[in-house]
Amino acid sequence: MEKLKLITQASPWLILVCVAIGLAYALLLYSKKANWSKTTNRILGTLRFVLVTILCLLLLLNPYLRQVSNTIEKPTVVFAIDNSQSIATTNDSVKIRNLYKELENLGDALKKDNVNIDIQNLDITSIAKNIVQTPLNFASSNLSAILNTIKNNYENRNLDKVVLVSDGIYNQGISPVFQDYSFPVYTVGVGDTTQKRDIKLAAVLANKVAYLGNKFPVVAEVENIGYPGRSVNVYLSQNGQVLGRKRVTFKEDGELQQVTFLTEAKYKGMQRYMVYVDALENEFTKTNNARDVYIEVIDGKEKILVIAPTPHPDIKALKSAITKNDNYSFDMHIPGITKLKNEKYDLIIAHQVPNIYRNGRNLLARFRKQGTPIFYILGSQSDLNTFNSLNAGLRINRRGRQMDEVTPIFNDKFNTFNFEREKVKVFKKLPPASVPFGSYGVSNSAQVILHQRVGSIETSKPLLVINELNGVKSAVMAGEGLWEWRQEEYALNEKHEIVDEIVSKVVQYLSTKEDKRRLRVYPINNEFYDFEKVVFETEMYNKLYERIYDVKVNLTLTNEKGKTSTYSFTPTEGSSRFEISGLSKGVYKYSAAATIKNKNEVSGGEFTIKSLQLEALNNTADHNLLRQLSKKTAGRFFTMNQTAELKKAVLDTRKPNVLHSTEEIQEMIHLKWIFFVLMALATIEWVTRKYQGGY
Repeated sequence: MEKLKLITQASPWLILVCVAIGLAYALLLYSKKANWSKTTNRILGTLRFVLVTILCLLLLLNPYLRQVSNTIEKPTVVFAIDNSQSIATTNDSVKIRNLYKELENLGDALKKDNVNIDIQNLDITSIAKNIVQTPLNFASSNLSAILNTIKNNYENRNLDKVVLVSDGIYNQGISPVFQDYSFPVYTVGVGDTTQKRDIKLAAVLANKVAYLGNKFPVVAEVENIGYPGRSVNVYLSQNGQVLGRKRVTFKEDGELQQVTFLTEAKYKGMQRYMVYVDALENEFTKTNNARDVYIEVIDGKEKILVIAPTPHPDIKALKSAITKNDNYSFDMHIPGITKLKNEKYDLIIAHQVPNIYRNGRNLLARFRKQGTPIFYILGSQSDLNTFNSLNAGLRINRRGRQMDEVTPIFNDKFNTFNFEREKVKVFKKLPPASVPFGSYGVSNSAQVILHQRVGSIETSKPLLVINELNGVKSAVMAGEGLWEWRQEEYALNEKHEIVDEIVSKVVQYLSTKEDKRRLRVYPINNEFYDFEKVVFETEMYNKLYERIYDVKVNLTLTNEKGKTSTYSFTPTEGSSRFEISGLSKGVYKYSAAATIKNKNEVSGGEFTIKSLQLEALNNTADHNLLRQLSKKTAGRFFTMNQTAELKKAVLDTRKPNVLHSTEEIQEMIHLKWIFFVLMALATIEWVTRKYQGGY
């Protein structure tokens, strides 16, 4: 419904003035004898009178048009349906469908009462259209998510109430009782609140990564409900072969026991192990008697070698910082004293090599020739003339043998990798490092992480730099004293944090190999659940490593049984991803191939499909949670047999309609239709005069 009102700030008497002006103008123009009839003359005079009067009103009064629009918003009742797998497992399907039919009838009654209805289930990304046909197959229960979705969707709208149909079990998110909702929640409890006899694997714990040839633990937590005094066997297997078996005896009802298996990582890549427990008689469900665990077995660690002329406390500090990461192995070699353990390393730390004693110079030259990244740490024994010839990104022109004492200052412009701003403030509090005294120069390819501060003066001299030249990475720490930094940071904060972090990130930067492949096909995650789509990202490059598209890619998947599936897709600039759904759990190997500029390119890897199994962990309905939720939100709780009471309560507490009013004020002189009215009046008058032979 709309209301229109004309308003003006000018005196209403001006309306009479405008009418008089319009009348006078018309009389002056059409009072003389004309070539046309009196009727035509009166019509033309009227047109001119109206035209002039309207123009005068618009110019003198500047009137406004006030438009008030009223809309009525009917209340909405949302049916929130818990369609998780536990509903299907613990309830009679016939009773559930009958309940859903009663809810459909309630919805029809609400519509007759001019109430809107909406349906929302656990799949918050989809729009539900029908309660009866709701599939009870969702793999997890997040009741707070479904209610928060309704809360966000109906913010500032006339939401009457929410009718939540659930067993009260949630296994993701937080309890809805701990959330605040501005609408009443009427809950309908389904399922059985009595505990059912069950032996279940409550959890299986293991590291995500193991190293080839090493033994690693797998810990299983086994819980019994209703089987005190009974014993069961727990197994660890892989590919159908039992790797271990242990027997546990439960002394009490509800007791949980831990079982630890120690097994060897014999095969490289993603490996699937299964832990399962014997089923006992009269168990409510056996779906929670087995669980899979996926472990990535990698072939060795990144090998890091320290070459030094003599032992030094900085080397121990480096080892402590680097070996925090299990992916790194740390070797030390003093030429002439220790033997080299391996011929090939992923990163070399040259501590005061090259040096004035020429120790380790030949070994350093060999690794440089191999293109191995090198982290140079300078000190009092360093041979700077030889170092300057290595093009490591930093050049020092030393003055005598003098050393300078400097403290580190973080370079705020450095952004190759990130550090928390609060943490880097610790650098200003660290003790000085000992660096060669002289002038410093940085190459164009180098980036400065730390500058030097001499006393209270902050200089532009670099203390720590990273560099990449012709595809080979290097880093330079221009001084010694790292061990004192770690000690001081621990004295300040009781932890080794920023010093270890900067060492770790420099090492990670140096040891990371650059991917030069022109075809890169990879899943966006290493793990997917069996109800999710597997999404592959595709990147293709030309010889200049510029991104290209519209090249056909052939993708082959191979499961654990050796069965292959082949797919083809063509990435475009707007869509470079490819999705596959319906894969069962297990480890999959993939191989992608494409012909880029007449050359065959390949890419491959592995990913894992896991079964969530959350719904099998708890089958006991929690109606007490539903009662608390209804009480907190001023709603009511009903059992599935109380649909008549539910219908009466919902209809009797209908919220009234909400009237929304909007007001719009516009200057009439700016209204387009006014312009066209004036144009029409002037046009009709002009055409008529011309037709009648006037001017």
